[in-house]
Amino acid sequence: MLAVEVKGLVKDYGGFRALKGVSFNVDEGEIFGLIGPNAAGKTTALRIISTLLRITSGSVKVFGCDVAEEADQVRRLISYLPEDAGAYKNLTGRGYLEFIAAFFKDGDGKMVERGMEIASLGERIDDKVDTYSKGMMRRLLVGRALMVKPKLAILDEPTSGLDVVNAQEVRRIIKRSVKEGATVLLSSHNMLEVEFLCERIALINDGEIVEEGSPLKLKRRYKASNLEEVFTEVVK
Repeated sequence: MLAVEVKGLVKDYGGFRALKGVSFNVDEGEIFGLIGPNAAGKTTALRIISTLLRITSGSVKVFGCDVAEEADQVRRLISYLPEDAGAYKNLTGRGYLEFIAAFFKDGDGKMVERGMEIASLGERIDDKVDTYSKGMMRRLLVGRALMVKPKLAILDEPTSGLDVVNAQEVRRIIKRSVKEGATVLLSSHNMLEVEFLCERIALINDGEIVEEGSPLKLKRRYKASNLEEVFTEVVK
């Protein structure tokens, strides 16, 4: 089954066309990467799939539910982690997860425990969020995004700004979430990370999909030793 089906997606901001007929599919149970340079349209596409932006034309379906017509149903299936997400700094990590869990029908102690396990902050879970490092904050937010067991996790730059240790931990969490039944759609500027995590990618540039396939196939197609070289060749 298709987790995400994007067809001819167009998004206009006044006279500026951010997305110019974008189409791609994400299979259930895979980690799919939407990559591209800054201002290429990645975040706009993710926000549309997350029901946060209206479509100008085209269609987007999440597990068969139309994003424009069935937004409430889509929201029950997804969890979205923006690149610039934050948490309430006056709450403890545990308090923040409890606050978020309260918005869900099944938001009981088990959901909070799952979030704490994912975040893996140890005793620091009971410290205030404003004392957290960037890596700790990001792990808390990943815990928040995945503790609800979404069918589709949409992660925008999940390891942005993290050191090697914290980035590796977040990648491990993402991999584990797929083993537990999630589908992941992510965006990242880190091509080595994308190559490590993603079964398939779509490369977007200037609002259009310019290449798509598995990292291995793309490297072979462009006679490249890594995905960074493919990226550079495609967008130059």
